[in-house]
Amino acid sequence: MRRDSATDSGRDARFDREYYRRFYRDGRTSVTSRAEMTARAQLIAAYTKHIGCPVSSMLDAGCGLGLMREPLLRALPGATYVGLEYSEYLCQRYGWIQGSIADFESRQPFDLVVCFDVLQYLDEADAARAIRNLARLCRGVLFFSALTRRDWRENADQSRTDRRVAMRTARWYRERLARHFRQIGAGFWIRRGAPLVTWELESAV
Repeated sequence: MRRDSATDSGRDARFDREYYRRFYRDGRTSVTSRAEMTARAQLIAAYTKHIGCPVSSMLDAGCGLGLMREPLLRALPGATYVGLEYSEYLCQRYGWIQGSIADFESRQPFDLVVCFDVLQYLDEADAARAIRNLARLCRGVLFFSALTRRDWRENADQSRTDRRVAMRTARWYRERLARHFRQIGAGFWIRRGAPLVTWELESAV
């Protein structure tokens, strides 16, 4: 994909040490905590086990500080973890693969893909491409979430949440995800065609 180098340089500079200090490391201003991310990772692992999805490989797209890495690996022993991150600063510090979920490629799809609070940082064209790419990268369970317009109005702590994002409706995301996945609820989607059984009343639709 052709990218504007000036735009990319601006985005690279944005996701620097100060950005992560403010939103993730400073308890007075951080938008989340290690305890919250651990609980989320435990939920993700528990759900994949609940529906009998064997996980030998997982992709954490937009892994940030990697707060879900250790709890996921503990809960899903034997699985490999790939952390994908756009920030050059974080990749240099933690050793993640640098790239965007809009165009990241892998030889093999992953059993579990996590894409949490990432797509609001992409423009509409790249966000749509990212969803199509998630379908190529995931062969089992996808855990997905992104800040929506309603979340911003009703749920987010606006003093701690990054407002320099593209806020779309939940419908925008659901319509595009539904072309490739079945929505289950609580952020979980199952790749269409995957041999995974879910009971009707345990599904969102």
